Amino acid sequence: MHADRYQEIEVKLAVPDVPAMRATLAAAGFVESVPRSLEQNRIYDWPDGSLRQRGELIRLREYAGHRILTYKGPATVDRHKQREEIEVDVADTAILAIILGKLGLEPRFRYEKFRSEWKHHAEPGTAMLDETPIGAFLELEGPGEWIDRAALALGFTEADYLNLSYARLFANHCASLGQTAGDMLFPPSAGS
Repeated sequence: MHADRYQEIEVKLAVPDVPAMRATLAAAGFVESVPRSLEQNRIYDWPDGSLRQRGELIRLREYAGHRILTYKGPATVDRHKQREEIEVDVADTAILAIILGKLGLEPRFRYEKFRSEWKHHAEPGTAMLDETPIGAFLELEGPGEWIDRAALALGFTEADYLNLSYARLFANHCASLGQTAGDMLFPPSAGS
């Protein structure tokens, strides 16, 4: 097992205008490799929240016909966020949810986003344009040097880097409004 294979290195960037960002990506040579689709995520933890307390998570993600179970280890953050990430495709999420429940894991946080993935010819990273209930974000994932080059090419600087999870961004957003954070979901009529 090659350790680098299981390392995620990323940053998020706030995107004020999604159509303009799509145009910027295309102008910079990125091509949409996975079309925009609804992504649904469930974070699992034990009732005492011990995974979250250790900075770990188990996530079940469904999007564009894929179902992926992910383990993420504790993050280290400097300019980029880096953490262990191990993923596996699963065929039946209902059965997997039963297995996780038998292990004592419960769904603790659900979040949705519309995601499109963008690749640049012969480059090692991926740009993911995420439209969430609290705004849009561009996630750059790949080697740190590539992230910095791609961010600059897309009009961002290191000062724009966000190294927070969507759960933390949502909790901060709710706190700024004086609200209690629940699940980060679109209204039932959302879909465009």
